[in-house]
Amino acid sequence: MPTTLNIPAILAAVRHAGNLFLPDFRHSPIPQDMATFTQQLADIESRCLTALQERLAQDFPATPWLSADFPDEAAGEQPAHPEYWLCDAMDGAIQYVQHLPGWTINLVLMRAGQPYFAAIYDPFGQELFWAEAGGGAFVNEMPLHPSTKQDAALTLAVFEHSHGLADDPSLLARVGGSVTDLLRAFGVVRNYGPHGLQLAYVGAGRLDVFYQEGRDVENWLPGLLIAREAGADVGTADGQPWHWSADSLLVTAPGLGATFRQARPTPIR
Repeated sequence: MPTTLNIPAILAAVRHAGNLFLPDFRHSPIPQDMATFTQQLADIESRCLTALQERLAQDFPATPWLSADFPDEAAGEQPAHPEYWLCDAMDGAIQYVQHLPGWTINLVLMRAGQPYFAAIYDPFGQELFWAEAGGGAFVNEMPLHPSTKQDAALTLAVFEHSHGLADDPSLLARVGGSVTDLLRAFGVVRNYGPHGLQLAYVGAGRLDVFYQEGRDVENWLPGLLIAREAGADVGTADGQPWHWSADSLLVTAPGLGATFRQARPTPIR
């Protein structure tokens, strides 16, 4: 039976976990070798996950925590667990160790194979984006709404890519083609870093288009729910409804996805 949501407790737990990292931000040396870099990322993940689990144990004693690396029991729309937490504890941890803003705490509660509640907290900006399926999306207590732009020259689009592109020439070509398509179609194109925060920004109207070729579900789910509940259009690059096995994601202000698909050439596959 699904656990009754104690939304204030969830939001407080996410805030607490994120705020733990503020005192040390920009006070540790930027790592200059792979061993130090890897160890810092592992320490961040462990510290953040522990803080979240300790705060949420009382309200969710029987809800399992599954890795954002998607073990078999989590990798699909028909998981073994009817409800579970999926946590990519710090999205944008690279920004954190590089002394850059844009790192967030990401948490999503999955039910029946779909995101049901999501929170993305930006400690540096003191902004907590969150959404419940069917209940709208918010930043702190303010409702979110996507932009209403239709003029492509005014549109701010972002692109993302997964790791390991050098090992997949086909995907590398698709990613390169996607950036070219965005530059051709929209006025400004950027990459901001954390997947979830960029998707939440589409829901907030700060960004107008998010586009990624390839499959990156674990990074998408929290922001995808927030953007969708805010009213953004969520689909694939070819205009199909997004699903777990989709190998692209296009999230836009209402109507801009269709405009983009009409303007772009045949995708590289």
